[in-house]
Amino acid sequence: MTRPLVLGHRGASGSLPELTAGALRLAAEQGADGIEIDVVPSRDGALVLRHDALLAPTTDAAGVLGPSARVDEHPWAALRRLRARERFPALRPSSAAHDGEEPLLLLPDAVRIAEELDLLLVVEIKEAARFAAGGRDPAPLVARDLAGARCRIVLESFEKTPLDALAHLGLPRFYLVDDEGAAPDEVRSYAEELADPGSLARFDGVSLSTRLVTPERVAALHAAGLAVWTWTLRPENAFLPPAWRSSADDAAFGDWRGYWSTLLGAGVDAVFADHPDLAVALRDGR
Repeated sequence: MTRPLVLGHRGASGSLPELTAGALRLAAEQGADGIEIDVVPSRDGALVLRHDALLAPTTDAAGVLGPSARVDEHPWAALRRLRARERFPALRPSSAAHDGEEPLLLLPDAVRIAEELDLLLVVEIKEAARFAAGGRDPAPLVARDLAGARCRIVLESFEKTPLDALAHLGLPRFYLVDDEGAAPDEVRSYAEELADPGSLARFDGVSLSTRLVTPERVAALHAAGLAVWTWTLRPENAFLPPAWRSSADDAAFGDWRGYWSTLLGAGVDAVFADHPDLAVALRDGR
């Protein structure tokens, strides 16, 4: 079994509302090797740490900017008034108890935290084609905000276009691959691309949905010179495959140890985890 990196998925998002300073710092305290963040452009070009443009699921925007408010519709001056909330309050009530405590962050904030705590910073570029069509191409904004950064950085995206546009930065680039569909800037499906790993050789690695991880696939990608990461390790029954669930209670932890061990055993080089402490303990045999 390899000793993969453990990356805090949106920080320690199983314990605190995602993409907050508290969640990012807690991931480090829990032993994570790095933190993963998502960036979405505001109306005036600030790169805000949110998983997607819709604000209501993870902030108090419904009562401030309206239930359908989006990051890209508002300037940072308005967005900075918002406070983060737990995405899955029914599954993670202890995290939801911290709703409203922390503001939203920008990409430079995450860079400073990664520098301070000596963490690898994984920056996911969201929906680049759609934002670029609206006049807010995230690629040059990412280059702007990473200029002079003194932490280790990896770029990732479900789209090749922004990764190619940022190749000049000389940073490792990972292509995110889902278990169905296709990238919006790609004719072939994700399945067809995985069947031809040599076509992805310009990237440093691929980041696979856990549903795609098998020892054979990981070995084939490694043979093509690609590192292999996987997302997302979550211990609750609601997120586990049926065979690994322990009860009908979606919030209860199922046999996450058994399931995650199959992923580690497949030889992946890194895992994204909402609970980094659990992933670190399993990886390290504790």
